[in-house]
Amino acid sequence: MRSFLLVACLLAGAAVAAQPTGAWRASTAEEQRLDAIAFEGFDQDIGRRLTDIQSVVVVSRGRIAYEYHRDDNPQALRDTQSVAKSALAALVGAALGQGLIASLDRPVVELLPEWRALNADPRSRAITLRHLLAMTAGFDVADAAGTARPLAPDQAWARPLRSPPGESFAYDNSVVNLVAAILERVTGRPLADYAREQLVRPLGMLEPSYRGGLRLRTVDMAKLGQLFLQDGMWDDQALLPPGFAAFATRAHSRGGPPVQLPYGLSWWAPSDSTYFASGYGGQFIWVHAPLGAVVALTSAVSPQSQQRGQALQFIRGRLFQALQKHDGSRERAQRHEPAANASEVQ
Repeated sequence: MRSFLLVACLLAGAAVAAQPTGAWRASTAEEQRLDAIAFEGFDQDIGRRLTDIQSVVVVSRGRIAYEYHRDDNPQALRDTQSVAKSALAALVGAALGQGLIASLDRPVVELLPEWRALNADPRSRAITLRHLLAMTAGFDVADAAGTARPLAPDQAWARPLRSPPGESFAYDNSVVNLVAAILERVTGRPLADYAREQLVRPLGMLEPSYRGGLRLRTVDMAKLGQLFLQDGMWDDQALLPPGFAAFATRAHSRGGPPVQLPYGLSWWAPSDSTYFASGYGGQFIWVHAPLGAVVALTSAVSPQSQQRGQALQFIRGRLFQALQKHDGSRERAQRHEPAANASEVQ
């Protein structure tokens, strides 16, 4: 484990080291002024035009810079869909840090020996936890839309293999139940209890709901993104081992459907500076390290919302532009320099 963590630390570089390591910090009066300028009109635009979007929390340099909740309820638990996969990866990181998992490259059947008898293909004995998180286990998965119902762990492990482990990417919703079963075995406790101990309480989250999938407050989704941006640190406490966040959020394969982007360990990793958790219908935790930005966003869970893609268009378009201008204005304010032109602060 130490070797991969060292490599990940080198990959992380100065961008990770430069991030704050505490909980949300308070905004200064000047930051609040710049927030009002940068995000002017966002409430109206989301409310009237981007009707699929239900909630947004924008974090800039370790503080909340903008919030929107269509139902005016920031305490509501939102359906995160496959964002749960990225949260599960955080729990794997916690178990690594505690030594409950010796290595991501240990064969799964060594952790759950009773699974050996479930799959006669000898290649299944080479599947590791890293393969599961990277969606490269090799199971015969035909689910380009990413909407297949997750199978129970024993059924999921018994599936035929289409390719050797590590050779090809195939998005697999059943990975959630497989990884959850592994975590419950190595920790010796129910997954919800382990999550409460390792993430929910340390991050100050509202207790999630697990009925029908993971439900979190939008701000708690943002905390998860901030935790990865801060290299697993929160309030000067290491919740994840050093380097794990960088290792998990770099590309481990070229990826494929349903997002068609490179994939890390339960995070989509389109570039060295940007990674995101994605759920059906438009649920996102989007992290952009150069701007110290985290965006948590939820949308209506429906085929129509999935097809329209309003959430990702909003993040990549107007919101990203606002964050860039906002950060430039912040740096000029720190240097006491005027804006180059009016458009830079509009």
